[in-house]
Amino acid sequence: MAQGRDATPSSFAWPLRLRPTLGLALNAVLLAACLVAALAVIATSHQTRVQYAQLQSLEREHQQLQTEWSQLLLEESAWSSPSRIERLASDRLEMRLPGIDEVEVIRP
Repeated sequence: MAQGRDATPSSFAWPLRLRPTLGLALNAVLLAACLVAALAVIATSHQTRVQYAQLQSLEREHQQLQTEWSQLLLEESAWSSPSRIERLASDRLEMRLPGIDEVEVIRP
């Protein structure tokens, strides 16, 4: 006899011959589900980071466009001021206000 050990071939064969049981199949399915969930979390995190970077870029562009729009409005108000228009009309086009005797009223 072999000192306290049972030398039957069935006691050493269990790791080599795994039988597909319901518990083993369930563990495999749960492992696959965990892997799929982990990959989904990774993909979602990456997509969130990419979209957040894109959002920051668009917000920066929006701020630049707002600044440019404000400058254009200021420039437009400076170019279209009534005093500037009057000065240009009198200097370049030699326009002037007509006298009272030069005004004619046309009635329908």
